[in-house]
Amino acid sequence: MENIDHPLLHWIPYKLIEKDNDVYFEWIYLGDRKYTDPFFDETISKCKSHPYNSKVVRAVSTIENLLDWSKQLICIELKSLVFHVSRCGSTILSQSLVTSSGNIMISEAPLIDQILRTTVFDFKQKCVLVEAAIRLLGQKRFLEQKNLIIKLDAWHIFNVAQFRLIFPELPFMLLYREPSEVLKSHQKMIGMHMVPGLIPHSVFGFPSLNITEIGYKQYGALVLEKYFQAFLDFYATDQNVLMCNYNDGMQSVIERFISFVVIDYSTDEVSEMFERLKKHSKNQNAVFEGDFFSDEVLAIDLTQLKILYKKLSNNQISI
Repeated sequence: MENIDHPLLHWIPYKLIEKDNDVYFEWIYLGDRKYTDPFFDETISKCKSHPYNSKVVRAVSTIENLLDWSKQLICIELKSLVFHVSRCGSTILSQSLVTSSGNIMISEAPLIDQILRTTVFDFKQKCVLVEAAIRLLGQKRFLEQKNLIIKLDAWHIFNVAQFRLIFPELPFMLLYREPSEVLKSHQKMIGMHMVPGLIPHSVFGFPSLNITEIGYKQYGALVLEKYFQAFLDFYATDQNVLMCNYNDGMQSVIERFISFVVIDYSTDEVSEMFERLKKHSKNQNAVFEGDFFSDEVLAIDLTQLKILYKKLSNNQISI
């Protein structure tokens, strides 16, 4: 059974719109473009030049449409959700996996985050909508596609219980890295979740914070502490989760992930994944020569982060 004759083939919802106390979903036409870019948003940007997407009139649907259509289209089997702490190899992981034509790799789709963070829906409605959105994003568009893997945003680890409720038997991956390397990477080019206020403090479970007293750099360390603690908490209670450390080497991470999700890749496919590791995660035409961080001290308190990192590395559960 295929989607070949369905009128929504190659159309996906990509944006949640809240207007006049109503919620709509905007759709975009992919054509023959696959999700091969480092981030989902990059693929969407390239698709906007297609004639179907360049019209003044936008393709918009209701919630009911979204739920109904998600049941009509055939979805690729979801193999895993990847949770990560950012700057920890998640992008090169996704770029390596996408070298296999059998994989659909969705990296940080904004629509999933928009559904999770809107205040319009309750917990149960969000579960239903997230599952429907994933089915539509992972629709079977090409014959060779058979594995769907989704890399979530870093802060989605705080929604991990919700994802487990939606996908009770799905393997989850947790990917992390030595904390000073993560923070130095953000000092070179800061991510939005490390900037106070860009993502509400409530997402991280912070009480009221005085950023002037804490300092911007220390704020990033506090965010990372929350990620590490959430990893430990989930790992302690769930039996279907793989914990991986970037510092063990990404080839080892890929080998463990493949074994964990039980996907039977050919030797050539695995070799291509390993070859991709030699290139820059965000530019496959540039050779990756390693991360270079200055010897400058971070000038922040890493005490708690180092304790949590050691527990992660040793797979220690108790606090």
